Amino acid sequence: MFDPRVPDYWPGPEFWASAATSQLAPRAPATSGLIQPPMHAIAVWRILESAVGPERYHARIARLYPRLVAWHRYLAERRDPEGSGLVTVYHPWEGTDNTPRWDAALSRLQVGQLPSYTRTDTSLVDADERPTRAEYDRYLWLVALLREAGYEDEAIQRAHPFLIKDVQCSAIFAAACRSLERIAEFVGAAAAERAEIGAWRERAVAAVTRAWDEELGLVLDFDMRTRAPIRVSTSAGLAVLLLPDLDRTLTDRAVDTAFGPDFAGGAGLAFPVVLSTALRSAEFRPRAYWRGPTWPVVNWLLWWGLVQQAMAEPAAALRRANLALLSQPTARFAEYFEPFTGEPLGSLDQSWTAAVALDWLAAQPTSD
Repeated sequence: MFDPRVPDYWPGPEFWASAATSQLAPRAPATSGLIQPPMHAIAVWRILESAVGPERYHARIARLYPRLVAWHRYLAERRDPEGSGLVTVYHPWEGTDNTPRWDAALSRLQVGQLPSYTRTDTSLVDADERPTRAEYDRYLWLVALLREAGYEDEAIQRAHPFLIKDVQCSAIFAAACRSLERIAEFVGAAAAERAEIGAWRERAVAAVTRAWDEELGLVLDFDMRTRAPIRVSTSAGLAVLLLPDLDRTLTDRAVDTAFGPDFAGGAGLAFPVVLSTALRSAEFRPRAYWRGPTWPVVNWLLWWGLVQQAMAEPAAALRRANLALLSQPTARFAEYFEPFTGEPLGSLDQSWTAAVALDWLAAQPTSD
């Protein structure tokens, strides 16, 4: 959703033209034509878990609940018409922007005519932290194709060149379905609806589990255009830890990867936190957005997954390392951090970094 108080943001609502293109888009506020990973039900349940007297929020949650169900149904049906259990994304901006997971798919794009543009991001952040101009051209071209398709899922899935089954988004969806089942119980939803949510969860858990690559110790995305897994090592592959009721053997293997030499156990790290891209991979760049820096918000997600898996020791270690990173005098609440120096990068006052810091502090053992 676009803030009308920031009219110079690019690409802005005029470029997306969502309301002019689709009858389903809201007239106000202006929106893009993309999704983001479905953290909503996880957030609602986390608030209820943390609240003093959660029954006070029953009426508000009861109003939110049908919207959460509609959101999950859209993902389960429209973003996975094959019934595979994996959510399809149409654009790098639907998750992790310039991650090397998307390099091969983007390299195949033939970019057409684009309007001249001035980027907002590189006027605020050093260009070496951000996607390249060539990458940005591809992002804008994909938006143009989505707009031409009227943001209609069926049309997009027939012809769109970027069509990826995203394991991170799908694992978040599985975890969010578990949270939504708990919310459904809290509000007294019908048994049939609760069973439907449970079926979505089971399908997603099975699909993400099947995406496990034993050699890399990660789950892998699947490119629908090449019909092949994307064998790139990033923190997204650790999202298997979010799956409800994950087999303990697979949990142990994923933990070994998370704390191994490519991620939190990498040589020379300022703090033993999970990196966005594997340290020993050819694509690793320590300052470049999703290509190397560590993101507290992703580390929180993995910590939360470890807590759900009852992996107390690795969860505590990841929490301590991230709080140490955020406790540096210069850290503020940066969007992401250079992994060898701990230098704060990107937006230095990022609300989601502040939010996960508060949640980690709320979980602080009395012995700390």
